[in-house]
Parts: sequence; structure tokens; C-alpha cells
Amino acid sequence: MTLKTTLIDVDALAALSSDEVLVVDCRVDLADRTQGERTYLAGHIPGAVFADLERDLSDMSRVPEGLGRHPLPSTSAFNAVLGRWGWKPGLQVVCYDAGPGALAAARLWWLLRLAGVHNVAVLDGGIAAWQAAGLPLETDVHPRATTEVALPRDASQVIVDHVALHAAPAPLLIDARAGARYRGEVEPLDRAAGHVPGARNRPYVDNLQADGRFKSPAQLRQEFAAVLGDATPDQVVHMCGSGVTACYNLLAMEHAGLHGSRLYAPSWSGWVSDPSRPVAKGEE
Repeated sequence: MTLKTTLIDVDALAALSSDEVLVVDCRVDLADRTQGERTYLAGHIPGAVFADLERDLSDMSRVPEGLGRHPLPSTSAFNAVLGRWGWKPGLQVVCYDAGPGALAAARLWWLLRLAGVHNVAVLDGGIAAWQAAGLPLETDVHPRATTEVALPRDASQVIVDHVALHAAPAPLLIDARAGARYRGEVEPLDRAAGHVPGARNRPYVDNLQADGRFKSPAQLRQEFAAVLGDATPDQVVHMCGSGVTACYNLLAMEHAGLHGSRLYAPSWSGWVSDPSRPVAKGEE
């Protein structure tokens, strides 16, 4: 089996046996925090476990600390989640969500990479692509054997903090939110509207084709080159509203062969938690 590290298509996933792969359903509805799990129970890819964005992929107790709306889980908590899912070294992990307008699958992909696990991929097109291919869903939940997991954080993947954004040399900040939120025309979720001064806008949906699958690596390289300008990939820091959809830009760059970009995990919700920080509006 050739291990996948960015994207996997439905045919490749369907060809894997249950002992080769851990499939994780990451569907979430931010307007109804219980909807994701209800949707999972109503029908999911056979053998999939469920990842809750706020219970499994975030530490919501840390929101008051100014770390954004979805603070990262601790190493020990994330290890416990992986153990509950029965993860073990060498296992291919495949994360999926709803496809277009997707959320948490790339977040799980990034968290695993941060922990030093690289044989993890996002299902290209999500569950919509699986169903479009005529592949089955199931409603049964099959508990996996619990394992002991003790993965350290990968020291090469530095989590960027507020101060580092304006350190010298300053990184190139790419904001994955929709253009209207980036420009400060609307803000449905956070304290203030606008963006971090100097940030460039690349809405994460721009990485997708009309059918919800990612564009080709060649097309992604060309489009990101226009955003990066003279910056190199390792100078790039991604952000969004709360460190979730920004992971799709990071995933797209990795899939395009543009390696080494990082994530500002608190993102806009963390930035504006301090009213003294500057806010820009309009286009850069």
C-alpha cells in the first residue's frame, strides 16, 4: 500500500481494507454543534469513527485565554483521542467531511502532522464524492480496540503566536476567510471585522473545483504563486477565523509541492481578543 500524505480519492480509499486504514468522519455544523454527530449516525463511510471539532480537535476550556474560538487540544488530550480511535503507527488515516464548504477534516490532518504523523490524507471531495461514486454508507458504529498513544509534538512545526506575526523578518500572512469577512464588510462570529494588517486574502474555497474536489497541483502552484509573490513557502503563515479552514490552504500548498508553511492557530478570533491590536479593512 502506498501511503497518502495530502489527498486520497474515493477509489483508493475503497480499495483499502479495514486493517490498513483509520477513517475519521469530521463533519460539523457551526450553527448546530450536535448536527455533525447526528449526521454521522445517520450514515457514514463504513468503519469510520467520529471526530467532534470542539470535543476532540479543540480545547474549548482555553477560549478565555485569547487563543481563538477553537484552541488546540493539549498533547495528552489528543493522544487520548487517537487511542480511543485505535490509532497505531503505520496505519493510513483518512479524514473526511462534507466536501464543499468543508471544515474539520483538514484540521485533523494538520493536527496529526503537527504530532509527527504524516501518513494522513483528506478524502478529496468528502463524503459527497463517496456517495457520487455509488459507494455505500452504514449506520452501525463499530468500536475500535483502544490503544496506548504517546506522540510528542513535532518540534519542527512551530505554532505561530501573536507576537511572531510582526517579528523581523515578518512572515507572509494568508487569510483563508471569505473576501467579505477579510475586507471587514461583515463579521458574523468575531468581536471586530477586518483583517490583520498586511495579510493577503486566499479564500479556502478557491482551492476547489465546482465538484468539491481540489484543483490539480499545477493549477494550485500557479494560483499560490500569484499570492506569494517573492515569498517562499516556508515564509507563509496561514490564518482564518479560528484556525480551522486555514488548514485547507496549508493542505493545498502541500499538495501543490509548496512545502513548509505554518498555521497561526488563534487566527482572527485570537487576534481581536486584544482590542489594542491593529485592524485593517478593505483590500491590501
